[in-house]
Amino acid sequence: MVRWYDPLQLIRTGMEVAASTLFGRHSDFRLLEALAAPEISVDDYSSVGADESMWIDYVADVGDGWNSTYAIACALAQPNLTLADERGNRHETKRGAILVFGGDEVYPVASRSEYKQRLVAPYECALRNTQPPNPSVYAVPGNHDWYDSLVAFTRLFCTREWFAGWQAKQTRSYFAAKLPRRWWLLGTDVQLDSDLDDRQIEYFKLVAKAMAPEDRVILCNAEPHWIYAQIYGEDDPDYNDNNLAFLENKVLKRKVAVFLAGDLHHYRRHEAGDGTQKITAGGGGAFLHPTHGPDVSTLANGNFKLKQSFPDPGTSKSLSWRNLLFLFSNPLFGIVSGLLYMLTAWSVMVDLTGYGLGQFGQALRVAFNAALNSSVAAFWVVTVFLGFWLFTDTHSRAYRVVAGTVHGLTHLFAVFLIGWGATRLAVVMGSPFHSTPQLLLSAVLILIAGWIVGSVIMGIYLLISINVFGRHSNEAFSSLAIEDWKNFLRMKIDAQGNLTLYPVGIRRVPRKWEARDGGVGPEIVSADPKATGPELIESPVLIRK
Repeated sequence: MVRWYDPLQLIRTGMEVAASTLFGRHSDFRLLEALAAPEISVDDYSSVGADESMWIDYVADVGDGWNSTYAIACALAQPNLTLADERGNRHETKRGAILVFGGDEVYPVASRSEYKQRLVAPYECALRNTQPPNPSVYAVPGNHDWYDSLVAFTRLFCTREWFAGWQAKQTRSYFAAKLPRRWWLLGTDVQLDSDLDDRQIEYFKLVAKAMAPEDRVILCNAEPHWIYAQIYGEDDPDYNDNNLAFLENKVLKRKVAVFLAGDLHHYRRHEAGDGTQKITAGGGGAFLHPTHGPDVSTLANGNFKLKQSFPDPGTSKSLSWRNLLFLFSNPLFGIVSGLLYMLTAWSVMVDLTGYGLGQFGQALRVAFNAALNSSVAAFWVVTVFLGFWLFTDTHSRAYRVVAGTVHGLTHLFAVFLIGWGATRLAVVMGSPFHSTPQLLLSAVLILIAGWIVGSVIMGIYLLISINVFGRHSNEAFSSLAIEDWKNFLRMKIDAQGNLTLYPVGIRRVPRKWEARDGGVGPEIVSADPKATGPELIESPVLIRK
């Protein structure tokens, strides 16, 4: 799994995000893509036997750790998969004739090598070849796919080449497929939090003209805007579902029956009174996101109610307590906090060795005045404070002001205590204040203590933020890098035109694998007795024609 709090990873990801955001605002690869593939292509899967059903698989947020990504790939690759629901009933399902990747196909940032290692390799290992009729694959790009301006994504999914045992069919970063019995499958590309571009709108308008009035739509979008609008809408007007409403009402001119999205790495299903579904299924391999925190039991318009979550909120909250072990789950993060603590203490450099614990207040005032009287120290202290302050959840200004201030001051207070203690210890051990031995010994002690204390403070901050205030859900769980609780969605269009949804979950993915003896299918299989197999997250959801 990607270790998001490792210093080098933080630097690399920050640079990639900054570059992609800068260039994404001033150039749009989707326009070049439309010029390169000017024809409006719609793949037709509507011709099936009168008694045949069609199966479709949907998976999102995939290429991260091997265990989690490969466990899902193996389940998707099986020609037949028997799944038990919570009542013990068993349901026979088949591998999809279409596989849809719903966004963020690779982590941490897109590149040809990352796609090969984190996505292509596990899927080739799970299903290297298939026999005709070969299944197809489509993909919706997420923000992580856009971090190289969609170059690697386009090479992999938009050239009609083979992806493991599936054949890619799309020529653009968005697509449309005509399914049997008046169903359609659409996939959009909203770039980096952008709107639908003109060429994409034109594309879907032409697709809509080919639809009959009674046709129904399954829409794949990279992000669950309905969730973000509910959580952040009051604090940040940029979080809304205007794109989806525009696509429904102005472009397609029909209601979408099923909305699918990833980006949040868990399973949640919301249902409206008329049976419309809004499903978040981002459990294809990336670290788990929480299902507790902000209240999303009812969405903003009040019509959609939460029906199921995986994992359940209670389990999610229990998992969040692992942040108390942040130091051990993110050991290299301490390099950052240790260096910051050491440099902050050095910038102030005041002799507090003559003060005891009974003179705590006086010692604090002396250190504060020393920082104010040195322009270098003042600048550095403010910079460190702002760094932790800016880390705070950006969606709520009030939370940033209060929680960011408390978080930043807590670290500075820790620097004061550690610096005071380290300096006093060095002097007690016989090194005069400001001597080279004292400076070196104090620096080492502050670095080590800052490594430990800074990590502990960060873990506690994340734990309180998610469990008390419902903030930092991404940061509080990326720190845990939980590879379990994975999911994907299997769908069936039956002979009557009904759509049945089978949400598939894996509670614990294997940690050990062993080679399989020949044959078609996965090249390695689980050798972990503690692993759990695929199961239904909830009973199948039936959407009648």
